[in-house]
Amino acid sequence: MLELYQWELSQYSEKVRLILDYKELNYRKIEVTPGIGQVELFRLTGQRQVPVLKDGSRYIADSTEIAKYLDLEYPERPLIPKDPKKRGACLLIEEWADESIGIKGRKALFAAISQDQNFRKSLLPTSTPDILKNLIEGVPRDFLTVLGVGVGYSPDVIKSAIADLKQDLEALTLLLADSPYLLGDEPSLADLAVAGLSILLKFPEGPYLDLPVELRGKGLPGLADNPDYAPFFEWRDRIYAQFRKPLTGTSPSASRPTSIQID
Repeated sequence: MLELYQWELSQYSEKVRLILDYKELNYRKIEVTPGIGQVELFRLTGQRQVPVLKDGSRYIADSTEIAKYLDLEYPERPLIPKDPKKRGACLLIEEWADESIGIKGRKALFAAISQDQNFRKSLLPTSTPDILKNLIEGVPRDFLTVLGVGVGYSPDVIKSAIADLKQDLEALTLLLADSPYLLGDEPSLADLAVAGLSILLKFPEGPYLDLPVELRGKGLPGLADNPDYAPFFEWRDRIYAQFRKPLTGTSPSASRPTSIQID
């Protein structure tokens, strides 16, 4: 069985989970704990970042490379169109989504976490012990602001990211105004990338992520609750309803992730 080394709230991991579900492939999720789990992942694969897909004895890193690998090795329900123009547009949108929605979404989420203690606590997986939840909730806002500056998430950087995301959501809403998918009548990698990477902007309505129930359908103020972008998020939730397997299912891919084992 395929194995996906992941973080539950990694939007790039979610992109791959959506791709695997779209292709109707069974897989087991292995949660990589930041820090020590990444050391073990490096020992196994030679790199520390998730997602990493294991297929037999092969390890494939990076969500884009995983998508290309799956399309080659498991050609049913192809991700990338054969038509040259649609293929080019698909690859272009997928790369843009990685660099725009993926990266800027993390910056915008950091702002929301810094400002709202309850939101910060609620984002932890439901299996997190209460003592750790209380510790995370009590981290001072000023400390998080300083931490954000230290990792390149200054207030100006976050403000710019949010402004860019508003433009991105406006553009996507316009592109989807007269077609069911970004490239027309058939879904592609472009749709799955954009939909999966957008989870940090607004969480899906259904039970797809290991999050408290009250966070379903919630997201970043000014983005998730903006009526101008409602058509986009309605489209995104339709993609999930069509292709994403819920956590409550009985298939291996719907099971909750296990932690990576340290030898």
